[in-house]
Amino acid sequence: MSLATPRAIGALILREISTTYGRSPGGYIWAVLEPAAGIALLTLVFSIGFRTPPLGASFALYYAAGILPLMMFTELSGKLAQTIQFSRALLVYPRVTFLDALIARLALNVLTQLMVHFILLSFIWLVLKPTTILDFSKMTQAYLLTVALGTGIGTLNCFLTLAFPIWQMAWAILNRPLFIVSCIFFNFESIPQPYSDYLWFNPLVHIVGLMRDGYYPFYQPSYVSIVYPLGVSALTCICGLFLLNRYHRDVLDL
Repeated sequence: MSLATPRAIGALILREISTTYGRSPGGYIWAVLEPAAGIALLTLVFSIGFRTPPLGASFALYYAAGILPLMMFTELSGKLAQTIQFSRALLVYPRVTFLDALIARLALNVLTQLMVHFILLSFIWLVLKPTTILDFSKMTQAYLLTVALGTGIGTLNCFLTLAFPIWQMAWAILNRPLFIVSCIFFNFESIPQPYSDYLWFNPLVHIVGLMRDGYYPFYQPSYVSIVYPLGVSALTCICGLFLLNRYHRDVLDL
């Protein structure tokens, strides 16, 4: 496997921009509107039924802390899972490797998601003016874990969808409960046992808890583990890279 070259990665990023965001009328606007609509809907629904969110006084900020990392994970893992199919025609050239394509997709989508989050959080801060102090170190840790988990799961799924096309549909079905079981609507501490013990094994629960720890200085989630989601990320990424390096040419030649 040749090393990924900056020139190939740059060309793949430019191709990705033109094909992914350049063809649709909304382009990058839709990337901002989709999570914004989700946050606005949850804020409207829950503000009618409850006086205050589980943390703080701003429904929008509370749900943003859960929705944004979840959508970032699903976007990164979903895009990386389709990398080989998207760049199949270019991978016949010896100068372009599957690692080039993975890095290009990862870099573009991470930057896109960070831009979207900055716009949404800036809007919430300037318009709603929530009374809290952000801990950027914990937020940065949460973002790094989100990127790592999305990269690991996406890399493994890249091979699985290539080798077993039905896996793409199966994974989409498995992903549907994530919105419910990732502590988007509630705090982990409010879940009774033994259900909380089961949810602990969802790495997104730790990421959402760490993100909310960064949003609210008075919130101290003792259940959060950085090692666990990092371990899941490393294991899935290593397995995905090994399988792609060993078998992706064989599958593409079928």
